[in-house]
Amino acid sequence: MQFTSIQKRAAAWGALLLGVVTLSWLLAPVLTPFVVASILAYALTPVVDWLDGLGRGRIPRVLAVTLVELLFLLMLMALMLLVVPILVKQLPLLREQVPPLLERFNDFLQPFLAQFGVHVSLDVAGLKAFASEHLATNFQDSLGRLLESAKLGGSVALSVLGNAVLIPVVLFYLLMEWHRFMTLLHTVVPPRLRLAVDSFTQEADDVLGQYLRGQLLVMLVLAVYYSAGLALFGLDLALPIGVFTGMAVAIPYVGFGLGLILALLAGSLEFSAQAGHISALVMVAVVYGLGQLIESFFLTPRLVGERIGLHPLAVIFALLAFGQLLGFVGVLIALPLSAVLLVAIRRLRSVYLSSALYRDP
Repeated sequence: MQFTSIQKRAAAWGALLLGVVTLSWLLAPVLTPFVVASILAYALTPVVDWLDGLGRGRIPRVLAVTLVELLFLLMLMALMLLVVPILVKQLPLLREQVPPLLERFNDFLQPFLAQFGVHVSLDVAGLKAFASEHLATNFQDSLGRLLESAKLGGSVALSVLGNAVLIPVVLFYLLMEWHRFMTLLHTVVPPRLRLAVDSFTQEADDVLGQYLRGQLLVMLVLAVYYSAGLALFGLDLALPIGVFTGMAVAIPYVGFGLGLILALLAGSLEFSAQAGHISALVMVAVVYGLGQLIESFFLTPRLVGERIGLHPLAVIFALLAFGQLLGFVGVLIALPLSAVLLVAIRRLRSVYLSSALYRDP
């Protein structure tokens, strides 16, 4: 059986792609900080260039890079610290409310299951003792126990710490040399392919730019909405929970779920002594249900746009696939990378449909 030159070329490109995917999978733990730093550098380079242009060459690029990276790290730390007041507020309430909550749950569960012939009796006394033992501490003691427990998974802790140190270092060098790296990559492309590659990178850059700008606007609007909505119902932790939920929606499904759990927990504990748990459930259902509708049917279609064109099933698959390959970081970068892959797939499909490989019987 004789193969045409087009078929041989397609097989070679397929083998090369398979080799790259296999190597990336094997080196995923090593590549993770470089992939994350590259995506951050892509997003932050326009800010560095803007500072360069603002100074008209009088500001050294190293100063602009340092300033942008420091501001980014400070913003990231501020977002992480939003969880601290939630924990400080909720731990004492948990210590007070968990024992009566266990008793109410047991009183509800037994007659409910008895209707189906299932007789279950929870060891309420044992659960209350366990809860009292683990919640009868302040936030500092709880944090200390958490840090001590990290010794059980030393490799995981070292990996997280290593990435936390390595990503800012890699990000600094990428921001410093971003344009030089892009020029170097451009020279590697064969001259006859440069026009097609330039067209692809321009389309991918437009899609990513639209995604990033739209996602930032969605996060800002939702942070204001959730904070205001929870505050109208009188929740003390409306601001940190609302801002955290708005910022966390950058992680599809996961961010919304974490914010929902925090709001349910805070509302149940805060309003349990006043009007019962039903009011807390109604509050969270109204605020988060309406927020999800606003995000799904108005904010995301209008601000992010439909140009990315990812089907909901494709979104779920991308989250699972990138999460499997790169862990939690993969979930963060799944959608922007999927948008670029979608552009590549559209281009490959167009080339394939117009090629002799498709038309030949």
